[in-house]
Amino acid sequence: MNVLDAKVIHTHQGLETYLDSGENVVIKKIQIPTQNHPFYEIQLGIEYFLLRKEKYYDRQRNYFIIQMNPDFTSIVLKETETESLFSVKSEDERKATKALIGEWFIQSNSYKQSIQESIERLRKEEISTEEDINQKLKTINFLKKVSYLTLSDIQNAPIKKQTQMHIAMTF
Repeated sequence: MNVLDAKVIHTHQGLETYLDSGENVVIKKIQIPTQNHPFYEIQLGIEYFLLRKEKYYDRQRNYFIIQMNPDFTSIVLKETETESLFSVKSEDERKATKALIGEWFIQSNSYKQSIQESIERLRKEEISTEEDINQKLKTINFLKKVSYLTLSDIQNAPIKKQTQMHIAMTF
């Protein structure tokens, strides 16, 4: 890890300091389209240091969701119901967080590594039915698409509140 591979956001709570380190990124859930929920979704967690006044610091992990339609032409960033990366932030802080995701996070080694590890884990899983094969292939294809997101993809994505995440694979 290189100190230059860090990003800092000023918020009313303090300085959020993000480091490009593998253990700082987790994939919590992956959702492929179903009859009741026609979107792909991946819930990502980012761990960071919150540096508060009087030199108090705290490690935190907060989450957000990247949602894509079935043909991968539309992207939405969604807040999670709890531990949201966007919660309790002003509009300017939310914009800075969105910029963090587009300018730094999706280009970080940690992000790419976590996606690749999930793909490898899926490839190693044993499957027994044709439906399992199709779900695995859809999930791997989605993860590949998510690994190639660009700054403009994130900049053009609206931020929406989470309503409910349906059936999902948990890692």
